[in-house]
Amino acid sequence: MSLFDHKASELHEFLNKKELSVSDLVEESYKAISRVDDKVKSFLTLDEENARAQAKALDEKRDSQKGILFGLPIGLKDNIVTKGLRTTSGSKILENFNPIYDATVVQRLQAAQTVTIGKLNMDEFAMGSSNENSAYQATRNPWNLDYVPGGSSGASAASVAAGELLFSLGSDTGGSIRQPAAYCGVVGLKPTYGRVSRFGLIAFASSLDQIGPITRTVEDNAYLLEAISGLDEMDSTSAHVDVPRFADSLTGDVKGLRIAVPKEYLGEGVGEEARNSVLEALKVLEKLGATWEEVSLPHSKYALATYYLLSSSEASANLSRFDGVRYGFRADNAESLIEMYKQTRAQGFGDEVKRRIMLGTFSLSSGYYDAYYKKAQKVRTLIKKDFEDVFEKFDVIIGPTTPTPAFKIGEKTSDPLTMYANDILTIPVNLAGVPGISVPCGMANGLPLGLQIIGKHFDESTVYRVAHAYEQATDHHKRKPQL
Repeated sequence: MSLFDHKASELHEFLNKKELSVSDLVEESYKAISRVDDKVKSFLTLDEENARAQAKALDEKRDSQKGILFGLPIGLKDNIVTKGLRTTSGSKILENFNPIYDATVVQRLQAAQTVTIGKLNMDEFAMGSSNENSAYQATRNPWNLDYVPGGSSGASAASVAAGELLFSLGSDTGGSIRQPAAYCGVVGLKPTYGRVSRFGLIAFASSLDQIGPITRTVEDNAYLLEAISGLDEMDSTSAHVDVPRFADSLTGDVKGLRIAVPKEYLGEGVGEEARNSVLEALKVLEKLGATWEEVSLPHSKYALATYYLLSSSEASANLSRFDGVRYGFRADNAESLIEMYKQTRAQGFGDEVKRRIMLGTFSLSSGYYDAYYKKAQKVRTLIKKDFEDVFEKFDVIIGPTTPTPAFKIGEKTSDPLTMYANDILTIPVNLAGVPGISVPCGMANGLPLGLQIIGKHFDESTVYRVAHAYEQATDHHKRKPQL
């Protein structure tokens, strides 16, 4: 049995009783990485020397006052900047980038006295649904190494599922935490937009990106979100709202809870296994005292097109900073400044990033702005209004996280539009800015399925309450891949 089969609260108790040391936990992580990471390929950079030194320092002050996350190992998606520790965002253009500051979430993890094990692989600049767009390696699904782990936070989910870490941080722009969490059979939350600071997150689409936790259990997820949440003066989109003790909401009581089930989330394109797993989950919640009703989110059918226009437009602006002048990769032998820009970006960016920059630049260009970008913003408002209307009568919205279980590596790389459709159930949540969580809810063909629970703005507590009640009433979260 791995130490990481225990919850954070149990490990905290072992540390308090001195039945375990922080160094033991760090060594457990690195042993697991040495054992399985040549198969799973989760990590791009390890921070072994610093992690072991930090563990030793924490062990020397174990008698001092400490929180629930004290001494626990964590991995960070490689678009979260870490001072002095290579941060590539999965791109060749940042292959030798060593940041000079820490992201706000990293500072908050340091305040909670966690130990950073290393940086996790990802689709380049978080653009992808399978982790195959990394410039370095393709991460594999621990449940079946021939399948993708999801994306873009695929390695953040795979590392937890494979037992390399207790938990990790990912980022979610259109489903990039929830979709890989579903594919890998773990718990992944996208917080309300503004709940967690984006300072130090390498931007893809600034109005959509959110950092969030990936864990084995809902309880651990609640503890980790509390640690990284809160107002940040370095991020103008950070919300001035209280951070509740999310773990206090894990009562198991959902009596009288009103659940909305959008017919669009169980309709055409959603596989039978995913649909049936949601219907079975609703039966479980009904037995616990909740009620559900079918509703409609009529504008969700436009979410995919809206998302790719808006996110690509923001990406074309955000990625203009990578020009070979200030940091990162620079092309050799250019004969002029403009030529250096062109060659650097042509050689440094992968195909998917180039595709989205071109789409975004086109959408923002003169003559097309009103027809595409402006119209997409209007549709985004309608999608947000759909959620607001449903939440006037219901407490949460429930559906599948993904239309199907994970697909095979290489199966969809030649068809970007089919690949994009994997996020069709998660994208509306980002457009509306509301919180959503994926929890394991079944298996299909030996691969996990995810249940998505969506809440009102800044009501992660209710989302956690429902997710925890369902988790405790089932055994799906106890299943582990056999590597």
